[in-house]
Amino acid sequence: MALAPTRERTAARPPSPTPSRGFWSSTLGKKTVTAVSGLIMLGYLVAHVAGNLKVFFGPEEFNAYGHWLRVMGAPVLHHEWALWLVRIVLLAAVVAHAVSAYQLSRRDIKARPTAYVHRRKRSSYATRTMRWGGIILALFIVWHVLDLTTGTVHPGGFEEGKPYQNVVDTFSTWYGNVVYIVAMLALGLHVRHGFWSAAQTLGVGSARRERLLKVLANALALVLTAGFVSVPVAVMTGVVS
Repeated sequence: MALAPTRERTAARPPSPTPSRGFWSSTLGKKTVTAVSGLIMLGYLVAHVAGNLKVFFGPEEFNAYGHWLRVMGAPVLHHEWALWLVRIVLLAAVVAHAVSAYQLSRRDIKARPTAYVHRRKRSSYATRTMRWGGIILALFIVWHVLDLTTGTVHPGGFEEGKPYQNVVDTFSTWYGNVVYIVAMLALGLHVRHGFWSAAQTLGVGSARRERLLKVLANALALVLTAGFVSVPVAVMTGVVS
């Protein structure tokens, strides 16, 4: 006859350790999402500033560039399909970047509820203002779209299909220049620190590459800031009119 199971043999197994909450829930996962989405936006910014500089070649060249953006991919893709695909990818990158950066910030605050008595000496201005820089850029994106894409807040008469004249109209106002230049300065600081952080998160950074990465981050920030700011400055000075 089989023996009856003892209490020890029938007792439930102890609960297993808490399973991993997943890639997104981990700090490393959020940092990776922040880095990758930031690099996607950086690639867009490089292409965007290159397109903006076409304004120096006159209205025909710049308006032709604006038209090309709407027909790129033709005849395979229909009118504006490629442009909307770029917009969707960019919007997804912006949302992912903002959400992951915000959650990392909140997690960091909870980890150290009391502020440091003394700031770290190596903490740069860009590092300390990344949060505010992100807020400034988010507000700027909304204004920029309403100004030069939909024409909702555009000064004067917004003309569909004539981006050259729309750009001149915007930067012929003092507030248009102030908003744009302040946002581009914030962008430069954001790129400078963000590129360096992304390299570290993705494992590209190392002691041997530290100087090169810093030079590259500074160069990217400078080129992008100067390229974007050159357009309103050119309108203000009459170089573009």
